[in-house]
Amino acid sequence: MSDTFRAIRLTKTEAGATIAELADLTAADLMDGDVTVRVDYSTLNYKDGLALTGKAPVVRVWPLIPGIDFAGHVEASSHPSFAPGDRVILNGFGVGESWHGGFAQVARVKGDWLIKAPDAIDNARAMAIGTAGYTAMLCVMALENHGLTPDRGDIIVTGAAGGVGSVAVAILAKIGYRVIASTGRVESEGDYLKKLGAAEVIDRAELSAPGRPLGKERWAGGVDAVGSHTLANVLAQTRYSGCVAACGLAQGMDLPASVAPFILRNVTLAGVDSVMRSIADRKQAWARLATDLDLGLLDSMTERVGISEVIGLGDKIIAGQVRGRVVVDVNA
Repeated sequence: MSDTFRAIRLTKTEAGATIAELADLTAADLMDGDVTVRVDYSTLNYKDGLALTGKAPVVRVWPLIPGIDFAGHVEASSHPSFAPGDRVILNGFGVGESWHGGFAQVARVKGDWLIKAPDAIDNARAMAIGTAGYTAMLCVMALENHGLTPDRGDIIVTGAAGGVGSVAVAILAKIGYRVIASTGRVESEGDYLKKLGAAEVIDRAELSAPGRPLGKERWAGGVDAVGSHTLANVLAQTRYSGCVAACGLAQGMDLPASVAPFILRNVTLAGVDSVMRSIADRKQAWARLATDLDLGLLDSMTERVGISEVIGLGDKIIAGQVRGRVVVDVNA
């Protein structure tokens, strides 16, 4: 390993503004950990956009290397589960928030946060999946754990052209569900979503305004990455004994809903956290991704950029202007 490596570093001005810049760092700049990884790829998630732009208090330690994901090869390890050369993946665990993250050529973390990459998924594709795709899989698992099967009815996916939504549409369609995709970009992204497997594409305007406590029953379940009025309306239109997996807040953190769907239609709202999820759940999700996600479709929804391009994408992903997944080649 060379003495220096490139990384994006976030600092904070006296006025509280976030400054993101590409910097040359050394191993002394990293935090203590028992596994050092030579990072091959990272990815860009909505949370990374918040960190890069400072539009939400995601970052808790300054200065910080952002990036909540990475995939790479172990370079040095004192952890019993990992040895040099192992291919590993990290998602979450506060990395990129309170611990130096994946927008760097080198990362040093706790081995308890890592999993070994599935043989069927190379490191670039692992980051095409990233936290967004891994979260989408957790949402699908939540619906299945509730007993939902394709014969129960349609599944609505909100924010469908984004990272979580794109992967959720592809997975659900592949395993047999009829998927309704909701997006604010019907004209530009409708064909894209249908290629991923959506049977129907609707405008998010149908769901994003204040609605009734109960509406017509339209779907058996949903994957929601949006929150606020959208989630409230999804719940209000979920069929009896349905389930909605909620994992995001692109529209807002509020939930202006009533208890009517829960007490009159037996609807379940399943919260899905990916950051602190158990290693057992992570291994299960990644094993499922290796079999239940069409990797060709994954490639079709993926853009690859170099590390120097990431900073400029922060505002775009927050504005909903990024389609699908972005893989960050930290060595390009």
